[in-house]
Amino acid sequence: MFENIIEFKVSKDYFELKDQYPEPIKYYVPEWYKKLKHEAGKRTVKGCMPFLDTLVTGYVLKMPLDFSIEHNVYSEHERQSKITTGLSNSAGSEFAKNLNINTIEQFHSPLQLKGSPYVQKNKNLPVGKILNPWIIKTPPGYSCLFLPPMNNSDDRFSVIPGIVDTDSFPSEINFPYIVNGDKYPVLRSIVKAGTPYVQIIPFKREAWKMKVSAIDLKATLRNRFVAALKLVESYKSKWWHKKSWK
Repeated sequence: MFENIIEFKVSKDYFELKDQYPEPIKYYVPEWYKKLKHEAGKRTVKGCMPFLDTLVTGYVLKMPLDFSIEHNVYSEHERQSKITTGLSNSAGSEFAKNLNINTIEQFHSPLQLKGSPYVQKNKNLPVGKILNPWIIKTPPGYSCLFLPPMNNSDDRFSVIPGIVDTDSFPSEINFPYIVNGDKYPVLRSIVKAGTPYVQIIPFKREAWKMKVSAIDLKATLRNRFVAALKLVESYKSKWWHKKSWK
């Protein structure tokens, strides 16, 4: 039987550290969700399988090292965004060159996103970039959607979503991020190593064609009747399909 495999490859030096390996994102379901109860008379999102699927679908990248962000701070009378890591002035900087962890700050000009709401949210400052040491490979015909962890993202920053044809792209994928300036007009914070920051969802590239049509009202009403027979978890018991991410 054919088995879909997504492979994460990294330099031997980093691999042997056994630190911050990618994992199925199902291991990072938030505590607040785990504590929720869902029962008749007390329905919560805990019983919503579409919501659960967002939390457990795909894989997660975690910050490879501590990452200090100073955003919208004043230095020499001008606003700046600064990134600092423990490698910025470290004797280990030569070692880091093999890990796609640059010791020099990485930024994009806000002009690259001119007109986007990202610019205002980021306080019209340069867009920072997180360098990722992992090369990601999927089988032929498969790409990956990269986005902030759905319904479980960090409230300080989020990567800009993107799709990469990971069956053919040969290098590491780096992630521009936007600071949540709506909540943090000024941000001074350390994003700890191990913090989940990217959710990865592999998918098969296929051609689709859209169709618009009228519903069969009788069938729709019957489905609503069937759903109403159970007070809780009707979708889970009748229509939901279990997925596997290992």
